[in-house]
Amino acid sequence: MTSWTTSARAQAFVAAVIWGASFVATKAALREIQPVTLIVLRFALGILVLAFAVWRLRVFRFVGARDVCLLALLGLISITIHQGLQANGLLFTTASSMAWLVALTPVSSALLAWIFLAEPFGATKIAGLLIAFVGAVIVVTKGEFSPETLRVPSTTGDLLALASALNWSIFSIASKPMLRRLPPTLMMAYVMFFGWAMLLPFFAAAQGWNDVSHLTTPGWLAVAFLGVFCSGIAYIFWYAALAAIDASQVAAFIYLEPFVTMVVAAALLSEGFTPVSLIGGVAILFGVYLVNRKVAQRAVAVSASD
Repeated sequence: MTSWTTSARAQAFVAAVIWGASFVATKAALREIQPVTLIVLRFALGILVLAFAVWRLRVFRFVGARDVCLLALLGLISITIHQGLQANGLLFTTASSMAWLVALTPVSSALLAWIFLAEPFGATKIAGLLIAFVGAVIVVTKGEFSPETLRVPSTTGDLLALASALNWSIFSIASKPMLRRLPPTLMMAYVMFFGWAMLLPFFAAAQGWNDVSHLTTPGWLAVAFLGVFCSGIAYIFWYAALAAIDASQVAAFIYLEPFVTMVVAAALLSEGFTPVSLIGGVAILFGVYLVNRKVAQRAVAVSASD
């Protein structure tokens, strides 16, 4: 039991790290193509990765009409709407601002999980969420607290980013019941396919195929990273973790994304990375640890009693 939950947290960690780098890759790709083209290309690759995983795991099976409708709804929320909000939001705001607002997701996820899934919401979990949230603020502001850096989002991009954070929380909670009926990888394959299919009319209306010729080698590398790693591997890991542990615990790993975004931006875009950012990153890791510590201790106790 202990190794199972530890593996789930490790998978959530890896997924969060990959998604943290996705903000920089998305920003780079959007310099060359429009959002709908990027999303269609990205998730076409992601579907291929998931299809291969489903084949290797031998978990494919057809689902009933009712589950098709539910999977399509999840695809609409997590792919069509969520990715549309983030990609279009990054046209108007910075990767750091996007990461800062995404860091709000675990708070709403934990609250929704408490309300709808009856997941525990004790003092330790609250403390961990607050500490990690403060760490995320330190990372993206570099410790420069002022009304300007902490203002309520007012730009179009920031509002879209805020909407995407809430949307992801809804998706995480809404997908939990489906995970009891389908293997995580198979479920994600269905969800991604339906969400991707719903984007095709918008891709056709925008004549997105004309954008492909605009992609340079760095642009293609960004698309490939987003497709194979962010839309393929990370989704497989995230769903596997969501199937094994509480939704609020998985969501807490999203706090890692601003830290990863800062590191990748510093390495690839020569953006500043200060010791203050490192302090924020440590706070994020400690907060995530607190959110998961209580369950880890309970798992050890159960294992010992067996």
